[in-house]
Amino acid sequence: MTAMTMIEAINFTLKKEMERDPRVICLGEDIGKNGGVFRATDGLQAIFGEDRVVDTPIAESAIVGTAVGMAARGLRPVAEIQFFGFIYEAMDQMAAQAARLRFRSGGVLGAPMVVRAPYGGGVKTPELHSDSLEGLFLHSPGLKVVMPSSPYDAKGLLTAAIRDNDPVLFLEPMKLYRAFKQEVPEEDYIIEIGKAKVVKDGEDLTVITWGQTVPLVSKVVEQWEQEQPVSIEIIDLRTVSPIDEDTIIASVQKTGRAMIVHEAVKTGGPGAEISAMINEKALFHLSAPIVRVTSFDTPYPVPSVEEDWLPNADRISQGIREVLAH
Repeated sequence: MTAMTMIEAINFTLKKEMERDPRVICLGEDIGKNGGVFRATDGLQAIFGEDRVVDTPIAESAIVGTAVGMAARGLRPVAEIQFFGFIYEAMDQMAAQAARLRFRSGGVLGAPMVVRAPYGGGVKTPELHSDSLEGLFLHSPGLKVVMPSSPYDAKGLLTAAIRDNDPVLFLEPMKLYRAFKQEVPEEDYIIEIGKAKVVKDGEDLTVITWGQTVPLVSKVVEQWEQEQPVSIEIIDLRTVSPIDEDTIIASVQKTGRAMIVHEAVKTGGPGAEISAMINEKALFHLSAPIVRVTSFDTPYPVPSVEEDWLPNADRISQGIREVLAH
């Protein structure tokens, strides 16, 4: 076991997977000599050379399009997009090429590839650098969307993503890159894509969240339980597509209440899909309406007001108060 930050766990995993499988190739802007904007690929080009850690032009469509071609021809590329908000440039390559290749070819071809991208607010970056856009890709069958919340999960999920035979969008919360260290096994392990984690058991309310809101929700829940006679269950979704329906429904059937917390905007966000799922499968177990605590339906704001725009501790606490009032 080694204490790692999330960025160290990601770097370690990329190195181990490149050692294990010569088909794994990293590509992206400034990922070679500079090690990427957050140093996720630091030192990899010195070990594996320029043919396997490839500095690309500033062209997201070309980066992901090249990765699709590599994957179709038997490689396992890991493409880095510097900030998730830049993914608009590669929407066609993601949704119309990578996600559909297996279906379009009748199973003859596949796209075993990973697109990594940092996302999330609270780090004082401008618009298109902090956006949480995972909801855009829930409507793309054939594409998996993974969002870890800890160094341990980042290693296990990234390993699974690289070895997956279908394309995976791997979204990394910037605010958690170096926020804390966690003991991470150096030996090989995989966390199943599509399987949520029950972070904390509870009896009175289920809070469903993922990515960088998980530590914040955990902190707010801890404070609530210290001050009130209440028991709150926390589910870290880990994978936004596919969604672990079984874990969510079992929890809501037990607690009778549900709250969803995410950084994506509210309208058409993942919380809407989860709410519909709960209403379809567990409506008669609910003692209160489902509450969503999300970002607002506006472009990402200037850094001076982002704290109030994001799901902060006060808004999460207000949501808990609202759902427990019933």
